[in-house]
Amino acid sequence: MNDRYSRQQLFSPIGEEGQKKLQFARVIIMGAGALGSASTEMLVRAGVGSVTIVDRDYVEWSNLQRQQLYREEDAINSLPKAQAAKTRLKEINRDVEIKSIVTDINCSNIEELIKNQTIIIDATDNFETRMLMNDAALKYHIPFIFGACVGSYGLTYPVIPGKTPCLNCLLAHLPYNGLTCDTVGVIGPIVQWVAAYQVTQVLKYVSGYELEPHLRSFDIWKNEHAEINVASFKNHQCESCGHQPSLPYLSYERQMKTAVLCGRETVQIRPALPLALSLKDLSQQLKGIGQDVKTNPYLLSFTYDNHRVVLFEDGRALIHGTNEPTIAKAIYHRIIG
Repeated sequence: MNDRYSRQQLFSPIGEEGQKKLQFARVIIMGAGALGSASTEMLVRAGVGSVTIVDRDYVEWSNLQRQQLYREEDAINSLPKAQAAKTRLKEINRDVEIKSIVTDINCSNIEELIKNQTIIIDATDNFETRMLMNDAALKYHIPFIFGACVGSYGLTYPVIPGKTPCLNCLLAHLPYNGLTCDTVGVIGPIVQWVAAYQVTQVLKYVSGYELEPHLRSFDIWKNEHAEINVASFKNHQCESCGHQPSLPYLSYERQMKTAVLCGRETVQIRPALPLALSLKDLSQQLKGIGQDVKTNPYLLSFTYDNHRVVLFEDGRALIHGTNEPTIAKAIYHRIIG
């Protein structure tokens, strides 16, 4: 043994016993973008025994500003993020078991992905997938560390099955403004801040400490910080964690629906539940990234990443220029979140 983890072990809340527990921990990171790459690197350097990275996307030039694991060569070669992350992480710590899975997270694979994991880190870019992870975590009694950031603003919260309110309980209390990194941008420091909170909660949980039901939000640019104990938000009638849970987000009915329109090279997307989009506000947000933005009282249309996109107020969308549902969903989530 060398002194690789000596400074971490000198930190008394972890110590030698905590380090041993970390070496047997299995962490799955859902998403290998900004939060995922930051969290994964910290966990691998900390000596977590097994890390699984799940992501459907590939490395692009716009990722390099904040997604710290990736290099220019990865963007040039359009490497899958999960695989590029694994390659880099093995260079950082060869003793950690690192698995990369290039796939879209959905109701048909989520349960198999999280089985036998110690804890789940959320590094996704949309609430549909987060609610899916929430219900899967509850079903298998695995802690789930929620995290999100956009612009200079971030959120984090630990879902501990049987102890804290779940994400479904908090849904009415979480801010949703339709902003995404693609529409309003994001700065690197807020990514590091959210990831630091998420990884700290993983270290605490694995070391044997109880996680408090605190919803934390912060705006690093405005120097604003808020922390709320949400224990009282527990909804005993919650469909996900109440007295008679049905885990609705694991069902097909609660999933986003995609349909390839025959002969049109177009994918239609229907969100799991109808939205109430402000087409006027969204058209303003798109001016920096969309081309030929047009709106009327019924729909918003624009060109994004060489695809013509048509959005309706209820969240339905037509993504032209592709027959691939995965590509269409990725574009949708970049715009809507």
